[in-house]
Amino acid sequence: MRLAGPLRIVALVVTVGLTWIVVSILLGGPGSGLPRIQHLFTSPENSVTAVPRARKYKCGLPQPCPEEHLAFRMVSGAANVIGPKICLEDKMLMSSVKDNVGRGLNIALVNDVNELLKFIRPLHEGTLVFVASYDDPATKMNEETRKLFSDLGSKNVKDLAFRDSWVFVGAKGVQNKSPFEQHVKNSRHTNKYEGWPEALEMEGCIPRRTTAS
Repeated sequence: MRLAGPLRIVALVVTVGLTWIVVSILLGGPGSGLPRIQHLFTSPENSVTAVPRARKYKCGLPQPCPEEHLAFRMVSGAANVIGPKICLEDKMLMSSVKDNVGRGLNIALVNDVNELLKFIRPLHEGTLVFVASYDDPATKMNEETRKLFSDLGSKNVKDLAFRDSWVFVGAKGVQNKSPFEQHVKNSRHTNKYEGWPEALEMEGCIPRRTTAS
């Protein structure tokens, strides 16, 4: 019975000592070799690192255009649901939001072959022409309109057919075929939408003067 007192004292001392050691380890005391307790909840898996947002330039281009070049971005219509977009030098020229697009060839909302010819024939040398299809670009075309677009630098207009997707940038007086053109055929085997191919997107920098010398 007389040993009960000393045993209690020994047990208390051992308990205090063990508690001090555990606390020292968790708090990262000298020689603990373990991370501090505050870092236990900030492991790489749980940490959040701010990712800098990529800078966008005119018309959303990832890089600025050189001097004497115009930034542009074009998206053809998606099926007969989403209208095309044409952006030039950060100004949206045509879009569904502006309510100035229509089915056919969007060159300032022209969709009649006679009006189209009137629109293109008198173009001055060096005039840039931006074209984005919507739904069907080819049904109302005739040989003269195809030749006019070919003279503007198109290499695909001769093959343009019903409900194809087409985006094109050309100019009056170009010597060579334009590098700014994309064309996807309407095919039930490859169409992204039922009855229509995928929408086309094209962007880049076009020289301010692309005419013959």
